[in-house]
Amino acid sequence: MLLSSLLIGLREGLEAALVVSILVAFLVKTDRRPALRWVWPGVGLAVVLSIAVGAVLTFTTAQLSFEQQELLGGSLSIVAVAFVTVMIFWMRKASRSIAAELRGKMDEALAVGPLAVFLLSFLAVGREGLETAVFFYATVQSAQGGTTQPLIGFAIGIAVAVIIAYLIYRGAVRFDLAKFFKITGVLLVFVAAGVLGYGLHDLQEAAFLPGLHNLAFDASNAIPETSWYGALLKGIFNYSQQTTVLQAVAWVAYVVIVLPLFLRRTSPKPALAGATKE
Repeated sequence: MLLSSLLIGLREGLEAALVVSILVAFLVKTDRRPALRWVWPGVGLAVVLSIAVGAVLTFTTAQLSFEQQELLGGSLSIVAVAFVTVMIFWMRKASRSIAAELRGKMDEALAVGPLAVFLLSFLAVGREGLETAVFFYATVQSAQGGTTQPLIGFAIGIAVAVIIAYLIYRGAVRFDLAKFFKITGVLLVFVAAGVLGYGLHDLQEAAFLPGLHNLAFDASNAIPETSWYGALLKGIFNYSQQTTVLQAVAWVAYVVIVLPLFLRRTSPKPALAGATKE
């Protein structure tokens, strides 16, 4: 769980941090620093809202019955998969032009007034934050056992993302962000496939879907989840030593369909590596 959570935190955190750095760099370099006092409250509110959503989802399900918990957890896992799928495709397309788009939107917001600047900052960061909150909940559910690994992974990933974004903003480092988002996108396809399988298993346990005892395989002896390699597979890909036919079919179908579509070439556009540069 630590590695998959770290990957999500790094990916989502870097997207959000880059958005903030682009907006800040644009205002600083166009001599509009006074508008920053409306950017930071928007960013702060988005972060608080995201944390609140994650906390509510994570800590209020204890009041539900087992079947209700499984139904909610399975449903939100599938929602999280939908979010992360849209996110990786959107970032593949937008990574090379997001800086110009954000600058244009900020220019328009400045013309409207402070409230527009506040809303732009809030919405730009809030979208990433809500995706992260839902995925965090799904990861915590799949971890089970009260482990803190998902929280630690997310925290490390987000902290590293903020550091990288700051270094890019200061011009201390430059690297191909489009390639970074492509590599992490491929890894997230497999993470999302595991979350999808786990979510469907939750729905089976809630008796919402059939086939709970119809196993595709039982690898309890060959690759037990208690072994270090089983734990590694579970932490990254949500591996389950007892996998139902529905889980297995969904995992394979998701990867076979989504991965080739994601890797399909797109027409080249100006690179994002200089996103915070004017």
